[in-house]
Amino acid sequence: MPSENLAGRTIAGYRLLERVGEGGTAEVYRAEHAERGPCAFKVLRQRLRGDPTAVKRFLREAGYGSRVRHPGVVRTYDYGEADGLYYLALEWADGKSLADYVHRAGRLAPVQVGRLVRQLADALGAAHQAGIIHRDLKPENIIYEPTTEQVKLLDFGIARDAELPAEERLTRTGFFVGTLKYVAPEALSGELVDGRADIFSLATITYWLLAGVHPFTGRTPRELFQQLLSGSPVPLNHAVRGVVFPAALETAVMRGLARDPAKRQPTVAAFAADVEAGIAAGPSPEGGGWLQALKRALGWQR
Repeated sequence: MPSENLAGRTIAGYRLLERVGEGGTAEVYRAEHAERGPCAFKVLRQRLRGDPTAVKRFLREAGYGSRVRHPGVVRTYDYGEADGLYYLALEWADGKSLADYVHRAGRLAPVQVGRLVRQLADALGAAHQAGIIHRDLKPENIIYEPTTEQVKLLDFGIARDAELPAEERLTRTGFFVGTLKYVAPEALSGELVDGRADIFSLATITYWLLAGVHPFTGRTPRELFQQLLSGSPVPLNHAVRGVVFPAALETAVMRGLARDPAKRQPTVAAFAADVEAGIAAGPSPEGGGWLQALKRALGWQR
């Protein structure tokens, strides 16, 4: 059945100008509001409007997002039901996904990665302070504006309220939510996750930004699932032939990727601080480091 196009309609005071994207559960429009200006307007897909679970999840995303106020988080303006539609109105963020940018630009310089990680940690820290665990942190859920190097976090669709009673937060064993490449191992086994699950996801993103590959090498979902549960990530300095990062940077990233949440940094802010310190440390005692590797590649050092 072809999807409906709501462009041209005005819903709850938002004039829908054009459809700019669609996913499995919602369609996204560029919209205009008399007071708020440009907005992103999400509408639950027509086939899901009669599904109580889908409606609950959609409105939950809106509710969670509205609790987080931070410059690095796309702001939630409004949500609810109007004209038989379930909607979510968001701040319009310029830029494209971080995933799109890196696919075009390739792996990023450590200093640039450090700036992005700090911004993401600050945004996640605000969410954690509000009692929200994101659980689906990935480059596709991060808006990046290259000219300003600013990032904004979005999509709280599968976020969790850390303040709910434990019996309401447990996940069935063998069932997980999130994206397999970035999900924390404890989420795969149905354990109760906290903010340290977001640290694991942020560490995976950091590794990918630096190396251009992921820390686990499984070629199929089954392989990747097993590696996350019982395997070990490839050390950062073994990820790219001929590229050596500062030892302290590798240590920081690999600590964030620890299978045991208790062995990771205690907070996203602490993870970002370790990454920044690792980048600032420069060459390792053995004479490695990203700057030295670049010099060798350019013939500046013998």
